[in-house]
Amino acid sequence: MKIVFGVHHFPPRYTGGAEWQTFRTARDLQARGHTVRVVCVEHVDRGPASGVAWLDDLYEGVPVRRLSFNGRAAPDPRAFEYRNPWIGDHLRAWLAEERPDLFHLVSGYLLTGEALHAAHELAIPSVVTLTDFWFLCPRISLLQSNGRVSRLPIDPAQCARCLGEERSVFRRLGRLLPGPMAAYWRLRRDLVGHIETRLGYLRRALNLAGKIISVSQFVRNLHIEAGVAPERIVFLRQGLDLGHLTPEALAKTPSDQLRVGYIGQIAELKGVHVLLEAARQIADPRLAVRVYGNAGRFPGYTDRLRAIIGADPRLQFAGEYRGAAELTRVLRDLDVIVVPSLWYENSPSVILEAFAHRTPAVVSDFGGMAELVRHEQDGLRFALGDAASLAGQLQRLLDEPDLLPRLRAGIGPVKTVAEETDDLEVIYREVRTQPSR
Repeated sequence: MKIVFGVHHFPPRYTGGAEWQTFRTARDLQARGHTVRVVCVEHVDRGPASGVAWLDDLYEGVPVRRLSFNGRAAPDPRAFEYRNPWIGDHLRAWLAEERPDLFHLVSGYLLTGEALHAAHELAIPSVVTLTDFWFLCPRISLLQSNGRVSRLPIDPAQCARCLGEERSVFRRLGRLLPGPMAAYWRLRRDLVGHIETRLGYLRRALNLAGKIISVSQFVRNLHIEAGVAPERIVFLRQGLDLGHLTPEALAKTPSDQLRVGYIGQIAELKGVHVLLEAARQIADPRLAVRVYGNAGRFPGYTDRLRAIIGADPRLQFAGEYRGAAELTRVLRDLDVIVVPSLWYENSPSVILEAFAHRTPAVVSDFGGMAELVRHEQDGLRFALGDAASLAGQLQRLLDEPDLLPRLRAGIGPVKTVAEETDDLEVIYREVRTQPSR
């Protein structure tokens, strides 16, 4: 079978969960004899005056077409966020050349709904994996500009406010005059209409897929509540490549400290400040907190984190890691990870990676994080965004010597890429035999 994966980004420049999931799956399918191609977006700030530039390369044996476009030159930037005709035109031509048996879109961000329309117009069966909330929210996270998390049903006026408050003057007015500004955004028919059009277009695009995959039950239920037919969306947890994990690799390096790690994107919605604020509430010198990730992507937020750290030597930025071997080294030196995200999350790969390395997780009691972590069995949960609640759980790990070993012993088996691919092949065969939509 020839399969084309579409994903917003791809390694080595981008190393998020969806990117690594796509790479692992593509490589495993190749090992089974399938032909695989990947198409992704490399740059959104450079390219021709219209259309896309492209580059074909090979990443660890996986052929990749990397697209670049100049988003600032888009005639309608708001519409391009969910319906990019430049991407659509390129994919129609490229997919017509490649003639894959199936197109698998991992998230819709950047490739937009046009990717599904391109496959549909060429009669190529398609599958979508929901790795986030992009089909429901232009901010991807369902996290509002005021820090609150959106609930269903989607309120287009609330979405309009979020888009409008990307400008600081509107954020300030929203804090000073919440009532009048709420009424103002409802009257902004240009923005409200834009959101309504976006939701309708993406709902139709999603319906073009033969099957929709959710990597968490939480996200599956959320999209069913948003109108996706239950029989069309299936739950399939992502798998990990565990072949390199020998007993030696899983052995923790000795330490008399409680080594707490954050691994991931250093961004406000990820709640890194909640972890650092919690750590500052704990006086115990045995606590050590290490933050792994790119500290330069959001410099303003990083400055805020550095201010929280102050002169506390127990808290430090530890840089980025690259690849599975480095991640294993990082996790050997950690006793527990913390996932303090302020948004729903989906099925965070970092939790599964931690479990594969016999490392418990302390997570926000919310969304896909709470689904993965069984409180008091393989990890601990704390109240969303509550540094004091997190501090309390970390203090327990310091004060209760039996707690960490008990949590570590409670970690169950983690799904492998091979097991995930077994399930995917079943879905692919089913979709290919469905009548055209």
